[in-house]
Amino acid sequence: MIRGFLRPLTLDYRPEPMQFVVYIDKLHKIIIIANMLNRDLEKYLLNISKKFPVISVTGPRQSGKTTLIRKVFSSYDYISLENLDNRNFAKNDPNNFIKQFTEKGIILDEVQRVPEFFSYLQGYIDASQSLGKVVLSGSQNFLLSEHISQSLSGRVKVIKLLPFSYNELRDSLSKDISIEELVFNGMYPVIYDRKLSPWEWYPDYIETYIERDIRSIKNINDLSLFQKFLFLCAGRIGQLLNMNSLANECGISHNTVNSWLSILESSYIIKLVSPYYKNFNKRIIKQKKLYFYDTGLACNLLSINNKEQLSSHYLKGALVENFILIEIIKTFYNRGEKKEIYFFRDSNGNEVDFIYEINGADFKAIEVKSTGTVRDDLFKGLIYWKKLVNSSDKNLSLIFTGDKSFDYKFGSVVSWKDVSSGMDV
Repeated sequence: MIRGFLRPLTLDYRPEPMQFVVYIDKLHKIIIIANMLNRDLEKYLLNISKKFPVISVTGPRQSGKTTLIRKVFSSYDYISLENLDNRNFAKNDPNNFIKQFTEKGIILDEVQRVPEFFSYLQGYIDASQSLGKVVLSGSQNFLLSEHISQSLSGRVKVIKLLPFSYNELRDSLSKDISIEELVFNGMYPVIYDRKLSPWEWYPDYIETYIERDIRSIKNINDLSLFQKFLFLCAGRIGQLLNMNSLANECGISHNTVNSWLSILESSYIIKLVSPYYKNFNKRIIKQKKLYFYDTGLACNLLSINNKEQLSSHYLKGALVENFILIEIIKTFYNRGEKKEIYFFRDSNGNEVDFIYEINGADFKAIEVKSTGTVRDDLFKGLIYWKKLVNSSDKNLSLIFTGDKSFDYKFGSVVSWKDVSSGMDV
């Protein structure tokens, strides 16, 4: 058995694919999806709904949240507060609005649009004492999370849904698809549902995100300056985060950089990875590293026009590393597991791309290389880490762009194609 880095992902719950799903997306276009793909989160979402009064599904815009919850909870009533009539009803007459709720369950979409309704919702949940009969979702995660923490603390289970993983798309993709093509395309469902070119969709996505979400989250007067900040972040993928450099290039204060990074992270645009420095000396680097939740979005911000341009781009290695990081995170999210991923780097240049705890005591160490050829020197950082923490070969994995996973003398060599499907520790 290949000594991979994730436990097997078993999905004994596989609902039949829906033949057609029709809905209006946030860009006001009609989408018709034939043979909708199963999402790996479905089993966990169904099981956890039996244990909490409220389920909240969060994630970036257009990651498929509404489609997922309407599929898993197909018998529930669905009310979107994006609809003006519903929104006014919930705002002006919340008690009668709640009387619409039935015992079979309710899905409330875009519920953050009526923040004052959360207090009434809390009363309804406490009175009903039922489990899993209220499902919440919304596109503005920062606001939704804020209202949940204020009014529904202790009553809600928050579940995160990111765009497709490779495991979810595997059967619908060409067998000879390259990682470069997936990195360039990104993994947002709409790209694959409508067979769109990334350049046909991501600019609208960015504009919608900035115009709608940023205005509602924070009072930013100069949106073009915020967009410039977003472009600058894309140019720093996989790099140590230098706050002063970002502040100087964008012409903003250090505090503003902190605030804007927080906004981008809370809305699932960027992912900041912290260094692991516990129990080590002061020579360990303590800056965070910056990544994006979707590489297609990052490629668009970097003006990468096609997969061929990506192949020779100076950030190709960083973008592949970014893609693998998010695939690992998706696997954890889809199983309902909370694992913090770190990186390691010291002042002498010894480094490991990703580290996370296993079994409460040991660590899994992962190195990502944008190459299809394995050499001994690619394990340099992993071998250093092994000696530093007295680990074993079974906890070392090199992820590469080749098609086959295999055991190697220093640990496991894992194909990028096997990352999101889960493998034995």
